[in-house]
Amino acid sequence: MQTASHFHSFLCFSNRRNTIKPDGWMKMQTPHLKKLSRELHYAGRPRTHKSLMTVPLTRLCAIANTDDGSPPAPVLQEYTNTNHVPNSEAETFLGKWSPPRYLWRGLSVLILAGQVIIRTLKGKVHWRNTLQQLERVGPRSVGVCLLTSAFVGMAFTIQFVREFTRLGLNRSVGGVLALAFARELSPVVTSIVVAGRIGSAYAAELGTMQVSEQTDTLRVLGADPVDYLVTPRVIASCIALPFLTLMCFTLGMASSALLADSVYGISINIILDSAQRALKSWDIISAMIKSQVFGAIISVVSCAWGVTTMGGAKGVGESTTSAVVISLVGIFIADFALSYCFFQGAGDSLKNCI
Repeated sequence: MQTASHFHSFLCFSNRRNTIKPDGWMKMQTPHLKKLSRELHYAGRPRTHKSLMTVPLTRLCAIANTDDGSPPAPVLQEYTNTNHVPNSEAETFLGKWSPPRYLWRGLSVLILAGQVIIRTLKGKVHWRNTLQQLERVGPRSVGVCLLTSAFVGMAFTIQFVREFTRLGLNRSVGGVLALAFARELSPVVTSIVVAGRIGSAYAAELGTMQVSEQTDTLRVLGADPVDYLVTPRVIASCIALPFLTLMCFTLGMASSALLADSVYGISINIILDSAQRALKSWDIISAMIKSQVFGAIISVVSCAWGVTTMGGAKGVGESTTSAVVISLVGIFIADFALSYCFFQGAGDSLKNCI
């Protein structure tokens, strides 16, 4: 197509003074050109441009300005119709498929855990944030954990002491309580409380930062969000939970002994002596290992759910709830797996108490 570079032209995108007929054709009227039907030379062959044309998806018209005395220029039209144009690129298999949200969130948990491990081994840890999170998980969570453990211990004592007393096994009460608290109750109860208090806070904080694009701001400033936000929380949870578990175990045993002494008449010395005979060092170590694993599950799942939050305030609420639920499910599954590995051959601990 010949270009009229010596004409003074402008682009017109409006439908002003144009009429569209009911059959889909549009009639254009121009103030300067008397006849819109002109010959356009394309590759040396004349073509006729009609004044009635279909309404395209995109249209570009160049109308010459005849005020400067230059001869009229032809109307240039770009017609694009993609209704019947075949797709040049073949659709690939599963090209439009996107994985479900729970699937890529589960993968994000594994990826985030791997990044935390690598950065911890390399020493890329923001220690100031780690200390702040450690104070938050540890001292600020002691009260609710101890209160929960005390009442769980007393409820557990009510269920077992009366039965053992009727069977004449008063000297076995302390051993049963100690084994139950050390192997199961203390790490699981402490982890449940921390998941509800700390895990929900982690998911809500990181979710709010994600939807408000604060994590993108950290990247722009040159700080890695994993180093600055995720790794300190994971390390703090893994360090604080074993100590919380030990404190909950101590208070749970104390509350059980006091209740057994005051209500059922079993001396505190008998309970403590029975607990000392039944417990082994591995029982305490296994409780600390369990609590560390539970702390890692809580922190990694909560942080992963937080950084993958979408949808504003509603998305933050859904991520927080889902993070707590998934953390609890992960705690119970990990508790079963670890108990099966640690205590599969156990069964002789109560012999010394009889």
